[in-house]
Amino acid sequence: MRTTFISNGQRLVRLGNLLKSLCAAALFAGLASTAQASDPTGIYAFVDRVVFEPSETAPERIQVWGGFALANAQNRDDYHSAGRGCLYFKLRAGEEEICKKEWADLKSVAGTGQIVAFGSRNPTNVITLRKADAKLEKPDVYSKGWGMTKVQPRDYAPLNQLVRLQDEKAGAKKPSKSSAN
Repeated sequence: MRTTFISNGQRLVRLGNLLKSLCAAALFAGLASTAQASDPTGIYAFVDRVVFEPSETAPERIQVWGGFALANAQNRDDYHSAGRGCLYFKLRAGEEEICKKEWADLKSVAGTGQIVAFGSRNPTNVITLRKADAKLEKPDVYSKGWGMTKVQPRDYAPLNQLVRLQDEKAGAKKPSKSSAN
């Protein structure tokens, strides 16, 4: 084997096998990044209004009204069909301050039509979508995730369903055209 020296007299390290290994690793990483990861989000929603109980200054529970697509705990990539109603939560023990901050974030988007993601897909934390006429009792423990995030529009089933729900409500509010002939 012949040793090669560069102009300053230092040895030139042969990188043939190392270069091949790096190329293979880069190719593998590129292929792996195209694979779809499961969706960790627990709830996609648009929030119409938020009600704090017993008060906004010292909340222990929250009513979140709007449209919701809830995660299916049995399938990491599936959501139940989106529907309108209310999510009713109580503070998560030991994480009260974090919950209150996330609740304030939810209130900040109420009525804007912005679709948001919050909560986590945790099979031990069941979330119930209550219909508008249901009696609000036995609140669910708030499903804390990575905070509330605003969602950019894209072609994704739960988001598409929420947009359709928003359009249905907007269509119901439009006055009907009367023919005046």
